[in-house]
Amino acid sequence: MPKYVRLISLLMVCSLWSMPKAANAQALIPHTLQLDPAKLEKQGLSLAQEAAQLAQFQQVELALPRARLASQLAPGNDKVWLLLGGLQLQTKEFDGAIASLKKAQSLNPKNGDILFALGSANFQQKNYQAAVVNYQDGLKLKPNDPEGLFDLGNAYYLLGRLPDAIAQYDKAVSQDKKFWPALNNIGLINYEQGNTPEAIKRWQSAVTLDKQAAEPLLALAVALYTKGDRQKGLTLGEAALRIDSRYANLNFLKENLWGDRLLSDTKKFLELPRIQAALQQRENSSSTPKQEPTQ
Repeated sequence: MPKYVRLISLLMVCSLWSMPKAANAQALIPHTLQLDPAKLEKQGLSLAQEAAQLAQFQQVELALPRARLASQLAPGNDKVWLLLGGLQLQTKEFDGAIASLKKAQSLNPKNGDILFALGSANFQQKNYQAAVVNYQDGLKLKPNDPEGLFDLGNAYYLLGRLPDAIAQYDKAVSQDKKFWPALNNIGLINYEQGNTPEAIKRWQSAVTLDKQAAEPLLALAVALYTKGDRQKGLTLGEAALRIDSRYANLNFLKENLWGDRLLSDTKKFLELPRIQAALQQRENSSSTPKQEPTQ
């Protein structure tokens, strides 16, 4: 699974605002402009809502300036700073993100999502021990959060604390039976430890939960092929790469926590003529321009 770094649940943040649009300015402006803090804050929250909505459609570059202005107009609202910090994480402005998130934390120290986002900032900068502390603190406030448990598991994974990582992944699944990324990552650990049957079992469970999950499907294909079930492995591998061809990139797989043993077996698998043909076919189909309908 991709590191599945928690950024911010923008839908959640957006839903917290139900502020009406700011009223239009009066036709007659007094000689001395009087700034109304309540109106400024209302405008700030309206801008934050717009930013959250834009971010939901991956329009981060448009969302970010709105969120920045919102933080100036509504500086006492922790949700605005949380949103800004989340957007800054998406654009990898780590110093700015941490400053925004710490501001949010100072305004609302009981918000576990802020701590999870701080963990994400440290995780993305490979400061895994600091991320562990952030995730642990977040889980003290939201102990049953499956994503927080999963994030903590990933930090443990990259620190080499594999039993601790598996324990957190198991907890994530216990909180959300359909949370297949945790099952996938347990499979990654199992495979590196030489426990191929258990890895296969975990990946099969993940694929059962989400048939469009390319990662566990490809991992399962490689494991089956390497074990000797070649026909099934090839069929599943073709299906996985049809879903998402990024998984044919070994660097992408490494970024997504695939270990050395699985990467080595995957490299051989991807070089197979049938898999190469499937990748070429997908590339050709994606580069073929769509024909305009005839009149």
